[in-house]
Amino acid sequence: MPKNTKVTQREHSNEAVTESVADLLSLEHPMDYKSSQMSMGLSPGSTAPGRSLLPEQDLEDGRPAWNNKLEYILAQVGFSVGLGNVWRFPYLCQKNGGGAYLVPYFILLLLIGIPLFFLELAVGQRIRRGSIGVWNYVYPKLGGIGVSSLMVCGFVGLYYNVIIGWSIFYFFQSFQYPLPWAECPIKKNGTQAIVEPECEKSSATTYFWYRQTLNITSTIDDTGGLNWKMTLSLLVAWILVCLAVIKGIQSSGKVMYFSSLFPYVVLFCFLIRGLLLKGAVDGIAHMFTPKLEKMLEPQVWREAATQVFFALGLGFGGVIAFSSYNKRDNNCHFDATLVSTINFVTSILATLVVFAVLGFKANIMNEKCVVENAEKILGYLEKGVLSRDLVPPHVNFSQLTAQDYSEMYGVIKTVKEDSFGQLGLDPCILEDELNKAVQGTGLAFIAFTEAMTHFPASPCWSVMFFFMLINLGLGSMIGTMTGITTPILDAFKIRKEILCVVCCIIAFLLGLLFVQRSGNYFVTMFDDYSAGLPLTVVVILENISVAWIYGTKRFMQDLEDMLGFRPYSFYYYMWRYVSPAVLVVLIVATVIEMSVNPAGYNAWVEEEGSERFHSYPPWALAMAYSLIVVAMLPLPIVFIARQFNLVSDGSNKLSVSYRKGMMKDISNLEEQDEQRFILGKNPSEAPSPMPAHRAYLGPGGTQEMTNTNYGTSTKTGYQNIGSPESEL
Repeated sequence: MPKNTKVTQREHSNEAVTESVADLLSLEHPMDYKSSQMSMGLSPGSTAPGRSLLPEQDLEDGRPAWNNKLEYILAQVGFSVGLGNVWRFPYLCQKNGGGAYLVPYFILLLLIGIPLFFLELAVGQRIRRGSIGVWNYVYPKLGGIGVSSLMVCGFVGLYYNVIIGWSIFYFFQSFQYPLPWAECPIKKNGTQAIVEPECEKSSATTYFWYRQTLNITSTIDDTGGLNWKMTLSLLVAWILVCLAVIKGIQSSGKVMYFSSLFPYVVLFCFLIRGLLLKGAVDGIAHMFTPKLEKMLEPQVWREAATQVFFALGLGFGGVIAFSSYNKRDNNCHFDATLVSTINFVTSILATLVVFAVLGFKANIMNEKCVVENAEKILGYLEKGVLSRDLVPPHVNFSQLTAQDYSEMYGVIKTVKEDSFGQLGLDPCILEDELNKAVQGTGLAFIAFTEAMTHFPASPCWSVMFFFMLINLGLGSMIGTMTGITTPILDAFKIRKEILCVVCCIIAFLLGLLFVQRSGNYFVTMFDDYSAGLPLTVVVILENISVAWIYGTKRFMQDLEDMLGFRPYSFYYYMWRYVSPAVLVVLIVATVIEMSVNPAGYNAWVEEEGSERFHSYPPWALAMAYSLIVVAMLPLPIVFIARQFNLVSDGSNKLSVSYRKGMMKDISNLEEQDEQRFILGKNPSEAPSPMPAHRAYLGPGGTQEMTNTNYGTSTKTGYQNIGSPESEL
């Protein structure tokens, strides 16, 4: 080698070299090695004199980075722990066998939840791009995966923020005593004051929800115009989301300290208060009494798989986006296990709270039932319809217990068997009240709200509850918006502030669909059709791209290089065999369910004061199925376009962050590697940016699966992804 080369200079001179070969090749500005930690003898974590350490910027490649690990974990927890943990998981527990439901849920969490969550964290962290960029690198022909994720995020964000708007409306309505949904309104009819008929036929909380809040129409065909109260609430919701994400992770990371932790404070407060309420133990005991026969029903396993799938936010792109701002050596395996565990524990905690409060409500409603039916019996006794001999001697109507009423009810039913139906008496069984399953808005805005009206200092508890819902929703919306903005920012040079404002304005305008008087029906439609099937297809294609196209063994080796240890063989078998199989079964079950069950919605009938199922009209049915088609359309379009070379696959374009990281690795190669890089003419002969490592043998394997000799065309690791020598 000539004596005037940089390598020779580095061997024979004590002076720092101001330029490296990698810098020259990448046409980057010379790196100032004199200011580096190594040349100055600084310890890790210290900063050179006169040099500011920007917490948001990754000094390795300039990509924004989390200020600390806690912000990142809170962001992932805030995204995964959402409204579904509070109002969906408890409902599924009640419906599917109580404590027995936890068994299939936990098994499926291990089989598909944690492995697929780990997979998304790993690819995001290694490639350091959003969902579109990641899957373009892994396999360009399936680059539509990222676009579909972005589309689903858009659909979900549109209606999800409407729910936050409803919570904001209830939050501000809670600052009054008595609460406005505590009693039915009085309506004047001439000189008479009567209870509002619609409210009398339903309940005060139900009336406030459907009439005062939504002012809902009777069918989806009747739009009814905009509901100005909900429009203002939606505007406030989008302003909050915009402020939270406008600075990227620099602003959203700070918001997460509060929005992710405050719900746990409220849940613990409600749990303590709920356990002190009469009937709370009945609710919790009912909840965790296992109905083991339910575990044999396929429907229970399907719903458990669906809940695991959506609880962790798989396929939305938010998980990948958050992870892309991590250092490459971050222990994402630990993160996946930790966040999944927190999510599961949160669901259990929320279930305890919900059923403690619903147990209290069931006791209140059961006592009310006993009083009303006791008055009926007294009337029948006075009129001589019933004989006083039918009333047990120890029964005291002034202090009638549920047990006394049940005994009296049984006697009357036995004696008056022929005419019992005409008496109109209800059995007033506590178990029946506890078995009334409610979920979603019915749980949050009707059942739970009604229970809080019986709390001492009910406005205070109501404020806390709806403020908790706002924060739960906000955490999920931050992840959803990050899943939208990160891929766009990776692909285009746009100021994140401008992009966030534009996205929020467009979303607000499109969201006006949901704040019409018929808007609740569209929320139901989007919730049922926009995310379920498309997201399942997205995730199985993610799994196939990594496990079967890129290669599970290669991916496992990349993880070892990135993490510093080899992940358990468990993940190898999950990614390659079990998770894809479970997802295929889930897709088939979802399609069958959509085919068997009629497509429709529960419409509110004002005259009856109750809901009634209506089938979707043709235009609404077409709209519902178009949501599925539009969300999945990028998958075949991108595949066909790249299969026939109609558009560039982008495989020879590295992201700025990936290119800089690669050049940094090259600059650290040994002398012979550096020389070979200079002299090599074929790009495929260039050394890999990945450090040398031994071949991964696979779980229990004995043969090397790749050639790890640099300079050959056979590569291992993400150096293939998005690089000229890509084999994909």
